[in-house]
Amino acid sequence: MTLMTPRNLAPVLLLLGLVSPAAAQTAIKLEGTCEKLVIAGKDLSDACKDVLTNTVARNRTSFDFAAEDGQTLSFGGSGAQQERTEETDPLQPISLVVPGKAGAAQGPVMAVGACRFSTPEPSKTAITCEATAPGDNTTYAGTFVTDARATAKPPEGGPAPGAAK
Repeated sequence: MTLMTPRNLAPVLLLLGLVSPAAAQTAIKLEGTCEKLVIAGKDLSDACKDVLTNTVARNRTSFDFAAEDGQTLSFGGSGAQQERTEETDPLQPISLVVPGKAGAAQGPVMAVGACRFSTPEPSKTAITCEATAPGDNTTYAGTFVTDARATAKPPEGGPAPGAAK
């Protein structure tokens, strides 16, 4: 088991949206490997792009997956509701998903689920999102693995990213 230290936890804190209040909206693009993408029950894993975007706006955070054919899937939830399942596995509750297609606007779908953050191997972070629409049990899922090397440095004279203020 790999224990998360402040040094290797910094990228995860950025992913979770623990940023300063001055950042009204922050978007982080991550490169890695998309291992799974299911939009409304349809498996698009083979076409999933190897880029994930994490957007934080006010107290909401989203994880945005995309497929080569222009389909997209965003998992959204309140950053204030983050939980911790184990010492190394933070959890972001999901309250809605937003499926989309290139050139076609779609509205959000109420959903129940979570995005989990784990370390499947040293220097890697897995982001696994799963949600289900309560009305018709439509499933949505995405798994993305990226390097978890801590490269962020605290600003001079300021706290480290995600540090308590």
